[in-house]
Amino acid sequence: MGHAHVYAHEIMHRGRVPMEPADFVPDWADRPRKAKFHPDAETLPLPVTPPPTTPQHPAPGFTLPLLSGMLRDSYGLTGRRLAVQANTDLAALPHYTHANWSRGTASGGGLYPVAVHWAAGPGGPLTPGLYHYAPHQHGLRRLLTGDVTGDVREALGPGAGEAGRAAQYLVLGVKYWQNAFKYNSFSFHAVSMDVGALVQTWRLWAAQYGLRIDPVLWFDEERLARLLGVAPEEEGVFAVVPLAWEGGPTPGEGGATGAAARHRDVERSRRVLEFETLRRVHRATEGRAADRPEPGALDAAAAHPPRGAQALPLPPPPAPPAATGRALRERRSSFGRFDASRPVAAEQLAAALADCAATRYGTEAERPDGPCLTSLYAFVNHVEGVAPGAYAYDPAAHTLRPVKAGPPGRFLQRTYFLSNYNLEQAGAVLVPTVRTTAVLDRVGDRGYRLVGGTVGAVAQTFYTTAAAFGLGAGVALGFDNIAYMEELGLTGTDEAPLLIMLLGHERPRPADFRHEIA
Repeated sequence: MGHAHVYAHEIMHRGRVPMEPADFVPDWADRPRKAKFHPDAETLPLPVTPPPTTPQHPAPGFTLPLLSGMLRDSYGLTGRRLAVQANTDLAALPHYTHANWSRGTASGGGLYPVAVHWAAGPGGPLTPGLYHYAPHQHGLRRLLTGDVTGDVREALGPGAGEAGRAAQYLVLGVKYWQNAFKYNSFSFHAVSMDVGALVQTWRLWAAQYGLRIDPVLWFDEERLARLLGVAPEEEGVFAVVPLAWEGGPTPGEGGATGAAARHRDVERSRRVLEFETLRRVHRATEGRAADRPEPGALDAAAAHPPRGAQALPLPPPPAPPAATGRALRERRSSFGRFDASRPVAAEQLAAALADCAATRYGTEAERPDGPCLTSLYAFVNHVEGVAPGAYAYDPAAHTLRPVKAGPPGRFLQRTYFLSNYNLEQAGAVLVPTVRTTAVLDRVGDRGYRLVGGTVGAVAQTFYTTAAAFGLGAGVALGFDNIAYMEELGLTGTDEAPLLIMLLGHERPRPADFRHEIA
């Protein structure tokens, strides 16, 4: 049993046994920047004209406007959030230096620690090289000139399939300190979800144009860290995403160069702390291309069939009234604004459940037609035509199976650790579970990043669907995981509830800041 098993156990029990360091207090005055900073690097602005949202035909591949639109709608700054709400940082937000900028992708604590790099090869619109996406400027910082796609292909190894023959790659790194300054040992769990949420945003966005996003998780991580110019113990490389480029060469022909980024990130914090638990789980989950699992390896870790009897049919999910791009730009967390006086329609709950159940991370360890890794449960408070209680969702039959009858509001609030939500006011609280230990047993410790990414992808789908239907949404990790296992009858199983997702109407006419006319 590897260290990832130990870490997974600590995460599940942290509501009852605090993780070390238990007495940690963030130093907010010495917090890191909200994005990496390369002061001497040239920044190339990206196009800001949005691409068409309803193309006549599937796009033959990415173009610079398409890539720019995808980056902007996922990690770019799309507006300023300054509504009256119940989160603990509200008092600081009116000050510009503490402003909260909305993004299409969700992130734990709003910290956004994922660094997006583009290894641009021949056949693209830019001089081949290594670029870093600067979200605050919506531009590309040139870190190195020269074709380094051969280095990426070498890191992916011979078993990467089509991914090993691309000429354009997005490489996703995580700067741990950008999250760990607040969440310490818990941060690895959170950033794994952050990567999955970002990849899922890209999958949803690219699907509008008939394009695929298929992340690769197994590769020589240390080699890519050298290419990015980062210390492996300070920044993890979590995913490589090959891009099919319009008119570009299909097979990559350049060889490895052994190059490394000339420009390095400059840290703002005067004091950077290390956390032993974070260091251990990073080392345990470092990737090697030779350890890539065979297709179908995760079949034995698939979600269990839904439990319960007396299935309650759900109405067919309606088509979303808003397109994906608009939903991403309108996505936000509801932070205490739920209004129980307006119940959620059964059709809206059905859409959220169906979309979340259909979500896949899409990695090389999963077969396209393989079984799902996640199960979905729903605590229903206020949904038209659905009695309050806890249910298991059956995606094949599109039904809810009762697990426990009765209003769940008291349980939901008692087992939530923060004060920014009243869970009883939400129409429903959805809970995805993954058989974490089964995944680790099948694909090794690297699978912990897959588990987190899978649940993060589900959370991003949930947010996007809620926004498309004009509903409020919130995702939280501060709850008693073991209590949820007990309440849902999962004790003795390997199903792990890893986050909770709140869905409901918000109070009408909220006070907000009109950033678009400011």
